[in-house]
Amino acid sequence: MRTSDRFRRFLPILDWARTYSSETATNDLVAAVIVTIMLIPQSLAYALLAGLPPEMGLYASILPLVAYAVFGTSRALAVGPVAVVSLMTAAAVGNLALPGTAEYAAAAITLAFLSGLILLAMGLFRLGFIANFLSHPVVAGFITASGILIATSQVATLLGIRGGGQTLPEMLGNLGANLGDISLLTLGIGVAATAFLFWVRKGLKPLLVRAGLKPRPADLLAKAGPVAAVAATAALAWAFGLAARGVAVVGEVPGGLPPLTLPSFSPEVWVSLAGSALLISVIGFVESVSVAQTLAAKRRQRIVPDQELIGLGAANIAGSLTGGYPVTGGFARSVVNFDAGAATPAAGAFTAVGLLVAAAFLTPLLYHLPKATLAATIVVAVLSLVDFGVLRRTWVYSKGDFAAVAGTVAVTLLAGVEAGVSTGVLLSILLFLWKSSRPHIAEVGLVPGTQHFRNILRHKVFTVPEVLTIRVDESLYFANARFLEDYVLARVTDGCPVREVVLMCSAVNTIDMSALESLEAINHRLRDMGLRLHLSEVKGPVMDALQRTHFLDALTGQVFLSQYDAAVALGAVPGAKRDAAE
Repeated sequence: MRTSDRFRRFLPILDWARTYSSETATNDLVAAVIVTIMLIPQSLAYALLAGLPPEMGLYASILPLVAYAVFGTSRALAVGPVAVVSLMTAAAVGNLALPGTAEYAAAAITLAFLSGLILLAMGLFRLGFIANFLSHPVVAGFITASGILIATSQVATLLGIRGGGQTLPEMLGNLGANLGDISLLTLGIGVAATAFLFWVRKGLKPLLVRAGLKPRPADLLAKAGPVAAVAATAALAWAFGLAARGVAVVGEVPGGLPPLTLPSFSPEVWVSLAGSALLISVIGFVESVSVAQTLAAKRRQRIVPDQELIGLGAANIAGSLTGGYPVTGGFARSVVNFDAGAATPAAGAFTAVGLLVAAAFLTPLLYHLPKATLAATIVVAVLSLVDFGVLRRTWVYSKGDFAAVAGTVAVTLLAGVEAGVSTGVLLSILLFLWKSSRPHIAEVGLVPGTQHFRNILRHKVFTVPEVLTIRVDESLYFANARFLEDYVLARVTDGCPVREVVLMCSAVNTIDMSALESLEAINHRLRDMGLRLHLSEVKGPVMDALQRTHFLDALTGQVFLSQYDAAVALGAVPGAKRDAAE
């Protein structure tokens, strides 16, 4: 690989920056304005969800966007705090310190740094495939359960009472114990803000279109609806002095540029956060790359998953150095960025500038903002993540997938997000091993008038009792080798007239050492029974591996190029002469 190609691989900015034009810049600037307006309330809300000061949400949305613009491959992905990662951050950091303390914030910064290192390492070693072990139904189940936990955790803020807890039973128990302390003013603000935000999602765009606005700008304005809720409730709280009447407000938010920070280098802290950092990295990457690939496909663009790991890793490290906490690509803001016309990652850099201005000059305006408004913003955002339909779909399609999804949902709700995502990863792997350990094996016969072989249970085919042809629809490895061995030996015993056994290997991509030993055992036992073992349609890489062993020398039968050749040679084709060499 040439040096220039290597640089372009690790610095995608070198590709799109070469053709950057004034028209592209205009599109990116328009998208940045829209996303900035959307991100201000979201960033504040997600920081509070993570148990952090609200300004840390803004800090986590500035330099990470610039870092991703340099190293990321998506033209529309908007990086920053998201609901699920914020909840996971609260769960991880809550084990080390109390929310609101300097130690808590320092632990969150360290968590972002560790997550960045993990993502960078995965990207440099091209380990993006690891995320494939977390199945999409399980991810959907985890996100659904997390959405329920997040929404429930905000109910206390909407009611103006004390809440807390990491699991659904804990949250519900704390809510029930404090229902007598409901603040009617806070409840009114929370209900009104929630209702308004739900209406904005569905009703504002049609209203604006009827008023004469074109659909695209109407949709973009509707996406900025949370800003109106923030402005209105903050003005209301200021005008009527609601903070003095028991309504919890954000309070003083430090203004100025993001501070320069360093993570903790305490071995104890790193050990405590390492597992959580790994889980956050994997979940964040899965969510981010799914969004990026969906948006890229609409413009026929390409996403490089391994480089996305590097981009997200750089974003998290950048956040940890400027007072932020773990970030990833967000679905809602990325869709808005895409719809607003973002043409390159420079839109993210422009958004960072807008947020920098907001952090420096607009934070005094947030003093009177009711926390109930931010809670409503979170509730409305995360309820779109809740998808109970995944349980119905997996039940209908695959009971094994349903068990994995239901188990992930139940553990997440009852034991917390870290236990839930760990369960999801474990169940995904176990489900894969269980399925692949019981490969589909079909006895096949010749379709009359053709050279095709199909399952004898599904098609009318020609067979002869003396020749047994088995098609294995899976690569052979340690987990399923014994299953094949047991199947073959059970089929040729108990007075069976079979004399020739053919393994049709058209779907076998690899044979590992354990499977090779099973094939040797099958060959040996069939020889002792007076039967011969043959192979057909063996793929080139598999044949190369077998030729490096003594298996082919010990094979009692032959290796045929096609199953039809095997059938002709063994007398399993009507009217064809059996191979004279038999």
